[in-house]
Amino acid sequence: MPAYVVERLDDVTVDEGSMLDGMDMMSPFVWKEGDAYRMLVRGVPDPLGPHDPTGLIVCGTSDDGLGFTLDDHLAITPGRFGDDAGGCEDPTVLRTGDGYLVYYTGVDAARAQGSLILAAGPDLASLEKRALMLKAPPGEGNIKEATLAQTGAGDWRLFYEYAADNASRIGMAGGPAPEGPWTVLPDPFGIRENSWDNWHLSTGPIVQVEGRDPVMFYNGATHDARWRIGWISFDPGFTRVTGRGIEPMLVPPPPVDRAATDIAFAGSCTIEGDRIALYYSLEDRILRRALIRYYG
Repeated sequence: MPAYVVERLDDVTVDEGSMLDGMDMMSPFVWKEGDAYRMLVRGVPDPLGPHDPTGLIVCGTSDDGLGFTLDDHLAITPGRFGDDAGGCEDPTVLRTGDGYLVYYTGVDAARAQGSLILAAGPDLASLEKRALMLKAPPGEGNIKEATLAQTGAGDWRLFYEYAADNASRIGMAGGPAPEGPWTVLPDPFGIRENSWDNWHLSTGPIVQVEGRDPVMFYNGATHDARWRIGWISFDPGFTRVTGRGIEPMLVPPPPVDRAATDIAFAGSCTIEGDRIALYYSLEDRILRRALIRYYG
């Protein structure tokens, strides 16, 4: 079986004086544009007040992929009414010939439900909300954490987290283009009994390298929500699983505060030479990068 081995860990930081100062940061989506790195990141007020948004999404730029300077304005603003009035979370970016597509999780004003929303624009400073893409029926939990991938045949898959039976699961939809329309397909994989991912599952980034099966660095947890990061691979059509790590690939260090959230959560990936750079968050507040080597 192939292996994905973490070789190095680095802190990811933002400049002091940014509009997210004093906030927790998570859901880092990082990609390359020429010699620069770009990032959309979610900030959360700490402590979170009853009228605070559950997420604010800001864009940043970096020369080295580790130290980022954030814009002085929001990339996506919570709506005054509707499905993202309570906050904007979990950005996922796809560059197109016309600019950018950004999937994000919108949280309603009551903080009762999250749904997937698509924004688009010629640049990240002029994104416009285009459509509500996926939403669960009332009372049936959240749909969130989008991941996009193109199959070997050229069509697209949208992976997402959804709620079922007091747990998180990973769902999948298929469509002809990254904007959909989407048709819900069978779940790509499930939990494993007596394992570190025996209760909760959530989507993570997918890496597609020529000559290898597509791999997702997914998030899994036990009943007490101790989240870890593992890997799972698929055939090029995303019709079947071809490999899955037995143990988690990334385990968070013990939190300094025992009351802190025990969580490592994958956000995005870039390719750095012959290694994969995985951007993730710790404790829902700290940004990190892991350099990962593939052994096949």
